[in-house]
Amino acid sequence: MTRWLPHPVASLALCALWMLLNQALDPANVLFGAALGIAVPLLTRRLQPLGYPRLRRPAVFLKLMAMATVEIVRSCFGVCRVILFKDYARVNSQFIRVPLAMRDPYGLAMLSCLINMTPGTVWVEILPERYELALHVFDLHDEAWWIDTIRTRYERPLMLIFETENDHGNPA
Repeated sequence: MTRWLPHPVASLALCALWMLLNQALDPANVLFGAALGIAVPLLTRRLQPLGYPRLRRPAVFLKLMAMATVEIVRSCFGVCRVILFKDYARVNSQFIRVPLAMRDPYGLAMLSCLINMTPGTVWVEILPERYELALHVFDLHDEAWWIDTIRTRYERPLMLIFETENDHGNPA
């Protein structure tokens, strides 16, 4: 990391994304993509008051993303089935509370993104007094299953990815 290129991977990704979106490799697009790749990280570094996160276990991250993609697609079909074929009087829409062990702000932000991308669930808030996640589930059948799923499928891998031993004791 240098002063003018604080995040070279992000810079390269922005440049590549620009060229993919324009579907061109001409000098003007390469130059503009490089300018974006340099300017955007420099202009947005103040938006990261804690610094940029470090992924401690990239293999766990890739596995989590694959699992989350499957879960999102599965939930899309489940929510569609409920909307199209179920009597709305029998839909059990409720709020539940999920106790969280994770404290890392980047891990919590990623958990929020994963939950909100999954159809049928919405992250409402973190209740600070007990560090619980308030979650709305569109059609709740088993609250214990949801709590176990959030904690084992999402929270535990995110703690391995983002938290260190000093953040919360034991990440597993």
